[in-house]
Amino acid sequence: MIRLLTAVAVALFGFSAGRAAIAADYPMRAITMIVPFPAGGATDTLARYLGERMRAILGQPVIIENVGGAAGSLGVARAVRAAPDGYTLSIGTSTTHMLTGGLYPLAFDLVNDLEPIILIGSEPLLVVGRKSLPADDLKGLIAWLKANPDKASVGIAGVGATGHLAGISFQKDTGTKFQFVPYRGNGPAMQDLLGEQIDFMIEPASNFKALVAAGSVKPFAITGHARLPSLPKIPTADEAGLKGFFASLWYGLWVPKGASKDVIAKLNATMTQVLFDPQVRQRFDDLGIQISPIDQQAPDALRALQKSEAARWWPIIKASGIKVD
Repeated sequence: MIRLLTAVAVALFGFSAGRAAIAADYPMRAITMIVPFPAGGATDTLARYLGERMRAILGQPVIIENVGGAAGSLGVARAVRAAPDGYTLSIGTSTTHMLTGGLYPLAFDLVNDLEPIILIGSEPLLVVGRKSLPADDLKGLIAWLKANPDKASVGIAGVGATGHLAGISFQKDTGTKFQFVPYRGNGPAMQDLLGEQIDFMIEPASNFKALVAAGSVKPFAITGHARLPSLPKIPTADEAGLKGFFASLWYGLWVPKGASKDVIAKLNATMTQVLFDPQVRQRFDDLGIQISPIDQQAPDALRALQKSEAARWWPIIKASGIKVD
């Protein structure tokens, strides 16, 4: 019996030591971070910026692999199928890692087939109109929309995108009706907003920073819980009278299901260190991205956010009858 207990103890010690060695040695080669969009977009830019800072801490390069298509679900599927060894990361947004679950019949589970690493941050949307729109604040915009039911047009960066769903929620909360005009991304929609071919948009605030500064568009409200440091004069929708209206595009980092807890902990600690850096925080401020609070940077917080956001937005998708090709 003594020999048996000794053998068990040695085995357990060896297992624990082996796990510790894995965590201590990881990573021993380059890490791939899959971006579920083509190169050059906002998520790709963020991934490359964070990857360089992760390399400085981990001592191994972080290689960006762009896998676009189907609103990001192709890139996420690539990550889901990867080996759960910590050498494949999945960076994405609330669109790619939450909304697509309500839009597409996916062959994987967004919540259970990936292990969360960290909620990186979030970016509120901006309700912004053409320069000649006959309204000067959010209450005036809502009044104008009510006076012109189904006549106004809002540009969206694709059917089922964050701005589209925020617009549907906006209609429900304000009792207004307007037409959605889908585009292939925010760029073309913004051009038509400047050309006054559409009336307004509800899209990520960072897209409009330069246009707001130049006075080329009319900003009405930010959909975040707090004002943006980069756009401090623009009130939140809640402040502007639309109580409880919040929407954001958030960013997170995941690994395939089955990755060890030690690797997850090391990646989380690495990203926490990256996000604490003053230069990184300044860069995020410039981009209009609000770094997640320290109490929201644990892996479980990201999983909880995915679940709560799905509970909010998937019924809206179903009730609206949105169809995507």
